[in-house]
Amino acid sequence: MRPRSLLNRVALAATLAFSIPGATFAMPQVLIGSYTHDSDSPGILRLRFDPETGQLDPQPLQTISSHNPSWLVLDEPRRQLYATNENGPGHADPVGRISAFSLADDGVLQPLGQVSTLGDEPTHASLSVDGRYLFVANYGSRENPGGNLTVVPLDAQGHPQPVTQIAAHRPSNVHPERQKSAHVHSAVPSPDGRTLFVSDLGADRIFVYRYDASNSERPLSPAKPASIELPPGSGPRHLVFSPDGSQAYATLELSAQIARFDHVDGSLVQRQLLDLAEGSDTGQHSPGAIHVSPDGRFLYVSDRAEANRIMVYAIEEHGSLREIQQRPSEGREPREFAIDPSGRFMLIANQKSDALVLLQRDPDSGLLGETLQTLPMGQPSDVKFLPASEH
Repeated sequence: MRPRSLLNRVALAATLAFSIPGATFAMPQVLIGSYTHDSDSPGILRLRFDPETGQLDPQPLQTISSHNPSWLVLDEPRRQLYATNENGPGHADPVGRISAFSLADDGVLQPLGQVSTLGDEPTHASLSVDGRYLFVANYGSRENPGGNLTVVPLDAQGHPQPVTQIAAHRPSNVHPERQKSAHVHSAVPSPDGRTLFVSDLGADRIFVYRYDASNSERPLSPAKPASIELPPGSGPRHLVFSPDGSQAYATLELSAQIARFDHVDGSLVQRQLLDLAEGSDTGQHSPGAIHVSPDGRFLYVSDRAEANRIMVYAIEEHGSLREIQQRPSEGREPREFAIDPSGRFMLIANQKSDALVLLQRDPDSGLLGETLQTLPMGQPSDVKFLPASEH
């Protein structure tokens, strides 16, 4: 255990928030998910953020006790929040779960319900385009049974219901330790919502599923082709799309690479592969979080392990990437990060150094600048903006 103050450390590892034109809180608010295993974090925290100074208020507006809520999903139309409880064997709660919360006009969160994901360590989730399902990536660190993809239906009020569909994949067995079984790391819908792209670190593939809401019990079916093959031992982790949907970018955790794809007819065509290690030991690098700037001009990638930096790329013609900066994350294991809607700040969740770091950002050049604030907190894992309420 690491000595930390609950309010000055755990609560501060928050997320940035913003105002929607014509709809604001008294001050913008932010949410953060964190690991509670071997940490004194309560789980989910709600904080204020000053968009003028880029400062987080160390006094939390709300804390919610929840086991390992490592990934947060906002359902803005219904004003609800879903969290993946990344539980597994050896944790206080050994069962992977999805927890749901209502979001009041003033930002207050109230529990709505919880269901099992029928898998260990659910590490990522996403909403179907119509809000009827959550697609859950169960990483599954144990070799047996490994990880899987599950579908959690949501009722008309957004309450999670028992899993109705499970998909499992065959591992590649290339990496002697981390690819003995499937390890589903993310499930990301295409911009039009018709296709689901599932990154399986253990299989060296991005699996492709078609979404059909008319089949209420099994809304997902394999596409043709059913998967995108990646380099042996590469270990795909997270995937993001460009704002216009024409490009997709993926982090390959084990090979320390970034893959760029054209998004064509509901499938992905690889066009570029960038090496983060650049001739050094790939074990010193571990690309994790990946996000495109809101204006679609820049791509940001967290590089963990020994590197502990944020890679910055300019997105050029036809979506190609050109490196423009390597910025230290000012901590260890930058698991997630977010850019505030003004584009002037980046918030980094440094999981293993128990801190959240706020950096200045130039919206024009995309470059990251000085460190504005460092806030201790217990194992921050996800950063999400809280939508403003309408008055």
